[in-house]
Amino acid sequence: MAGKRKLIFYGATSVDGFIARLDGSVDWLDRPQPKGDYGMAAFYRSVDTVVLGRKTYDFAVKHGMADVAPGKKTYVFTRTLKTAASPRVSLVTEDPNAFAERLRKEKGKNIWLMGGAELLASFLDCGQADEFILHVIPTMIGEGIPLVAPRHRDVALKLLENKKFPDDSLRLRYAVRSGKARSSVRGDE
Repeated sequence: MAGKRKLIFYGATSVDGFIARLDGSVDWLDRPQPKGDYGMAAFYRSVDTVVLGRKTYDFAVKHGMADVAPGKKTYVFTRTLKTAASPRVSLVTEDPNAFAERLRKEKGKNIWLMGGAELLASFLDCGQADEFILHVIPTMIGEGIPLVAPRHRDVALKLLENKKFPDDSLRLRYAVRSGKARSSVRGDE
């Protein structure tokens, strides 16, 4: 559909597929960055809405970023948080599928699925994630929080773009090929 707002995950992973250490630390991202900051400014201009999970929001607030994305509509998915640390942040308790459908009907730019792993899994499983823009940082951290919460899942992706940066990081842009992810609970096989 022309003009359809896309829900796009934009973020970084270690080479071994983690978005953070087990304690939520992203210290491994503190490194010299190439000129242009991996295209973040251009991506930021392409979105007007940010969606994140409660754990990611808690991390942002703890680090002094209660207004996670200044100038953008910001939504936090939560089952437990009763009030946001900023009046510019809206809390969401509705089903991800219904929420995404409602957002897509509104006029606007694309929507940034900021994270984390559980949120991204929920949007994938209901067929509401359109693209991934992954920055693969050339380091391994051994263990941590995976890009997507683990469960048995098959999601076909189509590579749209790849770019190597001077610091040996890669930006991979994928479209989700199919709608709803094929996922199931594994039983005894």
